[in-house]
Amino acid sequence: MKKIIVKGESVLNVPNLISLYRLLVFPVILYTVLTKQESLFVILLCVSLVSDVLDGNIARYFKLQTHFGAALDNLADICTYAMALLGLFVFKWTEIEPHALILYVFLTLFVLSYFVSFFRFGKIPGLHLYSAVSAGYIQSVFFFILFVFGFYPWMYYLAIGWGAIAYVEKILVLFKLDDIKIGVKGLYWLMKKEAK
Repeated sequence: MKKIIVKGESVLNVPNLISLYRLLVFPVILYTVLTKQESLFVILLCVSLVSDVLDGNIARYFKLQTHFGAALDNLADICTYAMALLGLFVFKWTEIEPHALILYVFLTLFVLSYFVSFFRFGKIPGLHLYSAVSAGYIQSVFFFILFVFGFYPWMYYLAIGWGAIAYVEKILVLFKLDDIKIGVKGLYWLMKKEAK
């Protein structure tokens, strides 16, 4: 594989190619939602959700983490989860609507985290806190089960509730950092490091 260097980082690697796939498939998934092709939507969304789990783990395991990759992964995450949420509104809203309040809280915190990041640093918050990564895994399982097997309220509350907690932590971390960094585990580790 040919080396491509961006700001001193080699960016042509497997995790970044997986993230790029998720960006490229985004308009196709959007088309399946707009044309109400639920079966194709579910297949493409599930592939994107699995690839989201793979790219970060491959990057960490093989020490291929880069600032470019973190930002690319974050952008791909936004696209993937935007499509999952859009699919939820289009295909599953009758099941979700009675439980919508926590979803609105989650979406507010999600948007707020991006406002805080742009206000403080002028860029996408490419943080991969442990809480956010675990929330992503839980949400991936929830979306898969929702679209393949059906709606389970306890799983919905776990996925959305944990996601809301993760975004609260992300906002607090963004206020404590001087700049966006890769490798920040969470607020606890950041405060522990500051205490030394």
